[in-house]
Amino acid sequence: MMILQTRYFLLFSFILITIASCGDDEELTTQTNTPATTQTTIQAPDFNADSAYAYIEKQLSFGARVPGSAAQTQCAAWLEATFKKFADTVYIQKANLKQAISNKSYPAINIIASFNPQSSERILLLAHWDSRPWADEDTINTQKPILAADDGASGVAVLLEIAAKLKQQKPNIGVDLLLVDAEDVGRTEWTEESYCLGTQHWAKNPHIPNYKANFGICLDMVGAKGAQFPLEGFSQHYAPDVQRRIWDIGNRLGYSDYFRYTQAGSITDDHVVVNELAHIPCVDIIHLKANGNFGDYWHTHQDNLSIIDKATLKAVGQTVLQVLYE
Repeated sequence: MMILQTRYFLLFSFILITIASCGDDEELTTQTNTPATTQTTIQAPDFNADSAYAYIEKQLSFGARVPGSAAQTQCAAWLEATFKKFADTVYIQKANLKQAISNKSYPAINIIASFNPQSSERILLLAHWDSRPWADEDTINTQKPILAADDGASGVAVLLEIAAKLKQQKPNIGVDLLLVDAEDVGRTEWTEESYCLGTQHWAKNPHIPNYKANFGICLDMVGAKGAQFPLEGFSQHYAPDVQRRIWDIGNRLGYSDYFRYTQAGSITDDHVVVNELAHIPCVDIIHLKANGNFGDYWHTHQDNLSIIDKATLKAVGQTVLQVLYE
């Protein structure tokens, strides 16, 4: 997936930002984070966690969705067909993406589902759908690809279920769901730019010329049991108001165990590309443990269906839906 913050972690400038704005890493007080009681609440559709779970099962049934594999081709066809059931327009981007450092090339497929394409007010939701080609954090079969139930399939499943709800109840804004490929083909020794290849391609070649969105939300590792989503550092830097808005809504809906007001490190993920290349304020909802690490299953063969929890999928999906309808 992306690069872990305990190794390539907080940039010095973000340390200064965190110190200046918060003073410590303790959870912020509810007094400053609770939305005003006079705020009008708009009811979003009910997010179906059972359906999202089934979408994860379906993705895993193809095997590891590594760029260039038969599983990639088969899963891409299913994702396209599923989106076409729900969206107004579906776009497919195919490109051979080369990493400058490793000199490797990967056939990538980005899939975009658009709702209310005529609307100038838009929100971008994105997740990567590829599987990591190596289990480099495992102790066995380290050169075999992983199934990536959480690190890939969970974010896609949430977006698929959101697409189904958008079909049933159109929002008053435009929404674009972006599934990016070749996110997890990077390695530390190849530099951070070796990650997120599909998002880099989309940012330079958007599905609509001069594409703009009010803001974006990236979903990555959003389905594991006991997941917690702290305030990721790059999100705080580029889109603090959007981040706080999402977390306030999550807490208001009763998901405070998931959406934590604790400071976290800065993660190299797809949202960084969206912020820096597409110039769209973008927030990362990503599972990080209190010690700053990802889950123990991260980049191992333990990233399978057994670690997925419907309660986590519900918390994330319902929160994002509420963001869209408010």
